[in-house]
Amino acid sequence: IPRSPETVRTLDDLPRLPSTFKQDLRDHYPFGRPGHRFHNAYGYGLFTGGLGMHHGAERVGAAVIPASTGNTARQALLIRDLQPDGIACTPSYLLTIADQLAADGCDPRRTSLRYAILGAEPWSEAMRQQIEERMGLKAVDIYGLSEVIGPGVACECHEAQDGLHIHEDHFLPEVVDPETGEPLPPGTYGELVFTTLTKEAFPVIRYRTGDIAALYPEPCRCGRTLVRMSRVKGRADDMLIVRGVNVFPSEVEFQLLQVAELAPHYQIVVDRPGAQDRLTVQVEPAEAMVRTWDGFNPDGEPVREFQDRVKRHLGSALGLQVEVAIVPSRTLPRSEGKAVRVVDRRQVMA
Repeated sequence: IPRSPETVRTLDDLPRLPSTFKQDLRDHYPFGRPGHRFHNAYGYGLFTGGLGMHHGAERVGAAVIPASTGNTARQALLIRDLQPDGIACTPSYLLTIADQLAADGCDPRRTSLRYAILGAEPWSEAMRQQIEERMGLKAVDIYGLSEVIGPGVACECHEAQDGLHIHEDHFLPEVVDPETGEPLPPGTYGELVFTTLTKEAFPVIRYRTGDIAALYPEPCRCGRTLVRMSRVKGRADDMLIVRGVNVFPSEVEFQLLQVAELAPHYQIVVDRPGAQDRLTVQVEPAEAMVRTWDGFNPDGEPVREFQDRVKRHLGSALGLQVEVAIVPSRTLPRSEGKAVRVVDRRQVMA
């Protein structure tokens, strides 16, 4: 019976070859693929993120694990079994995957992952630090939007992690005043605008993205000279005006992550129970904090004291009276795509 490729000369030899069964594939899973492996947890289908990241990773020679979004238990299983070098998803979803790994008895810091390419939602520098410490990897920001190209408009370098390099050979960036449309100087936050230079099928001229960012033309210390954009601070239509104060969810996130005893999951609820707006931030305590309390009792003195401390911290930082609700662990919804950080009930109640 032929046992090696050299002994198979013609199709007449095929019937004498041993058959392959599904059990053979099971026995040899996870196949031991050579080379660079890339776990893509962005959504496929009509969303450009999944397919864009997939083809980009293949273009540089990586083997892509097309996990897509959802089924977090399977995501964790694939990471443990297939041992990817990198992962791409939203930052909030990577934290959800980290929770799943920990629940499965796997230390999130001891996986094969060495880097994460994260985007599709605003996230703060404090969130990056949380992710890098929790996962034991380097996290970089990526920016894209379906109307312009999808992923790949801009990306941070891993050397500096100091702004996203815009690919100026394909996109001409501007920052304008969201109200007047007037151009703003470098380093000033405003609405990001793009003109495509090489796109053929659907070019856009001065496309108003709605994203709030700033541009920095100075060369990066990594050596690249492409203009850099700041991390997206928020969206022009996501900015909350609460009792005359402008509030960006990203600023709330940054302040919450300064409190080590909090888990990196939160939701902002705005309502109007009376004549004035009320902003309530719902947050979860870190597991270590719950252990020091010997369990979670919302009416207990330790929880109420901690809640008051977080309330004072947020109010001082935002310049606004804020209500804080400490809720039990795993109470807040976990995202499988873009996290829903803000629930504005004012329009519903009007």
